[in-house]
Amino acid sequence: MLENTRLNKSVNDQSINIASLAVQAMLYEVSCNPSPGLVSRASSGAHLDMDYFTFLDSAVTLISPLIHCAEAGFTLSTPQEIFNHIRQIGQLGEQQMLHKTSGVNTHKGMLFLLGVCCAAAGKALFSGTPFSSLPSIIKEMTFGLVERELSSRYSEFKNAAEFSLTHGERLFLHHKVEGIRGEVQRGLPLVFDFSLRFYKENDSLGKNHNLVQTLLAIMQHCEDSTILHRHGFETLREVQERAKQIMTLGGVKTHQGIKAIEEMDEDFSKRKISPGGSADLLGVTVFLDLLQDHMERSTDEGRRDTIIQSS
Repeated sequence: MLENTRLNKSVNDQSINIASLAVQAMLYEVSCNPSPGLVSRASSGAHLDMDYFTFLDSAVTLISPLIHCAEAGFTLSTPQEIFNHIRQIGQLGEQQMLHKTSGVNTHKGMLFLLGVCCAAAGKALFSGTPFSSLPSIIKEMTFGLVERELSSRYSEFKNAAEFSLTHGERLFLHHKVEGIRGEVQRGLPLVFDFSLRFYKENDSLGKNHNLVQTLLAIMQHCEDSTILHRHGFETLREVQERAKQIMTLGGVKTHQGIKAIEEMDEDFSKRKISPGGSADLLGVTVFLDLLQDHMERSTDEGRRDTIIQSS
């Protein structure tokens, strides 16, 4: 009985630790500035219905569902069973978020991505596998997701009323864009293969500048569904190209680059262009950076405890 109590406490503590890192990442993302078209501590960007405090309220509301997502990973259940479970948790979390924000969608995409990552982190810790196992766990969790929720329902989407479809379903219907579902089904390659390393390599820039620099780096490559939904492919290509040009100037590392970022922010705010998909991936990048440090420390502490107990 005592051993089970210790195990449950350990799982609860680990889940709280994981979720706290996810919320920390959300707060980092919304706090960086200038972030072109996005809500930040200095501006509402392209948004008329939300501000910095809306995001703070929303992030705090999501602590509980993210803890439950992490807890869902500490189980013998298969990755797909875990995913099915956290989808239900996510739906409840989304309702809590919308209630807190008076119906404004601040973190729907971020909740989905971080919920998946929290559950994958729980599964990795439960199974004793390293941080490097997360992409494969996420792929297992979301295997067949695009087929189940998009491809197989294409005829249904064509016959449905436009207003009844979600943003992701409309993008798939009209442009075959797989969006956030495709990204997680592939194991978040843009993050694990690019932005996470980029963020670590630019740590010397300081927190705010590193966040802005990494956001721009992501914007170069992200097929941002928020931009696609509101503006279309022409605007998305413009956003990607402008981000590339600014990175060529050095981004936050040069006066010329900073000036270009500020001009982009002003322009996007006026034209209501918000790279929300890139912002979500920035949040995931920050979370995974924090999580990797946490998991490596947990492993080291476990080894020390084992040595002490054996001596």
